[in-house]
Amino acid sequence: MDMAQLPGAEVLLTPKEVAQRFHVNPKTVTRWAKAGKLTAIRTLGGHRRYRESEVLERLREYKESSS
Repeated sequence: MDMAQLPGAEVLLTPKEVAQRFHVNPKTVTRWAKAGKLTAIRTLGGHRRYRESEVLERLREYKESSS
């Protein structure tokens, strides 16, 4: 069973999935992580993943600040 399907497990998003939500380039998401604006979790293979809950919170803040 995939971890994302376990009850109570945190959903993790790829940089591409985060970028699609913000309508930016995935490289921008990586820069945000390096700047401390998003918390990146590293997979065993070294890839970045982002907590969906944190991304949704940042997206809400982003929409509030741009309106």
